Amino acid sequence: MTVNNKYEAVIGLEVHAQLQTKSKAFSKDPVSYGEKPNTMVDPVSLGHPGTLPVFNKEVVAMALKMGLACEADIREVNQFARKNYFYADLPKGYQITQDDTPICTNGFVEYKMGDETKKVRLIRIHMEEDAGKSIHDLDPFNTLIDLNRCGVPLIEIVTMPDLRSGDEAFAYLMEMRKLVRYLDVCDGNMEEGSLRCDANISVRLRGAEEYGQKVEVKNMNSMRNVKKAIEFEIERQIDCLETGIEIMHETRSFDASKGTTFSMRSKEEANDYRYFPEPDLPPVIVDEAWLNEVKASMPALPKELTKIFTKELGLSEYDATVITEDKQIALYFQNLTKLTKNYKAAANWIIGPVKSYLNEKALHFEDFPLPEQKIAEIIDLIDEGKLSFTAASQKLFPVMAQSPEKPAKELAESLNLIQDSDEDTLSGFVLEAIQAYPEKVKEYQAGKKGLMGLFMGEVMKRSKGKADPKKASAILQEMLDKA
Repeated sequence: MTVNNKYEAVIGLEVHAQLQTKSKAFSKDPVSYGEKPNTMVDPVSLGHPGTLPVFNKEVVAMALKMGLACEADIREVNQFARKNYFYADLPKGYQITQDDTPICTNGFVEYKMGDETKKVRLIRIHMEEDAGKSIHDLDPFNTLIDLNRCGVPLIEIVTMPDLRSGDEAFAYLMEMRKLVRYLDVCDGNMEEGSLRCDANISVRLRGAEEYGQKVEVKNMNSMRNVKKAIEFEIERQIDCLETGIEIMHETRSFDASKGTTFSMRSKEEANDYRYFPEPDLPPVIVDEAWLNEVKASMPALPKELTKIFTKELGLSEYDATVITEDKQIALYFQNLTKLTKNYKAAANWIIGPVKSYLNEKALHFEDFPLPEQKIAEIIDLIDEGKLSFTAASQKLFPVMAQSPEKPAKELAESLNLIQDSDEDTLSGFVLEAIQAYPEKVKEYQAGKKGLMGLFMGEVMKRSKGKADPKKASAILQEMLDKA
């Protein structure tokens, strides 16, 4: 993206997170992604006359978790409203949502930009139901409708216009996805539509207080497309300002194949949603006891875990950040630290060999075959000097992944990887190495200390790679100094 220091962007995001409940927000319809079109529906979600909604209590619990994680204010009395509009994928002709009584207000989300921690303030988090899905790319002449998504519960998280670039929006979305996954409220898959994002973007002269004309951009189905759409829209609006073209108050869509946005409709022509209170649903009351129950059920969040890993376990900020990127990895690491006190080695194994193995095999962490005990066994063998890290990571680890039921020591012995740490045996190898290079010994004693590598190479060759490097190095140095 071209940098233009004359202007600055002002960006706010609206994130819709599809909640991981077993049934829909107001009916017993099951929720399941990827089923045959129009099979996960019932008379309530289809809006048949005479049907009544029954609220799913789990939706509130998930919204509360999100609000608590963002340190938001929680509303006690929650009412629902009807948002009226008429479209083919909305069979009832209205959507049940929260209008002026969102369950959460204020709060914030922190995210990292390099070494800097930034904060995005939230306006609100509210509950609502999803509409169906219009499919435009399967039939060249017709739009197809799948109503399976009708009534699936959502929370919408609306930010203040605190973001200033596509990179900041990307970092915020990454943090938001991490949060919903840690809380188990949403799987966070933008490609499947369970996490969706609309961006409100304007541009103003740098240092100005008033906002420019806002444009909303929709239909971005990945984190990177959100970033690309924002960057394109910023440049488009700057070009308009520079050339005197009026920026229209409109809704635009993003064309991922071209990397451009295009106009969908003018905001001046937008529907009047005619909100009014939902007559078929009583208010939902969130009392202190319920709120405390939800608090008690919440897991440790990334920020809290990072603090524990750095302050109590002595990890670097980088290691802690990488480990907490994924909830399953963080839980695995926590369990591993109960089995070994070498926390740095535990972190190194997860960040290094374990993640490399998963990437090479294209596996999710849930499919990793080795329980924490097995990694702890490998770390113990290395700490005891019976195994080198190189042998453990390159030779033992891949075999253990194929035979997770076998003890690490047993496999290492069968692979002839156990190091020789017997001092007499090591002294013999060292003596042979020294006697093979009498001239090099004199050069070493004359100050050419870099020759240690030559002698260690000889020791490892003569021991067929099984000499304990630490002990062999100590014996070698002692013998060279005395020779």
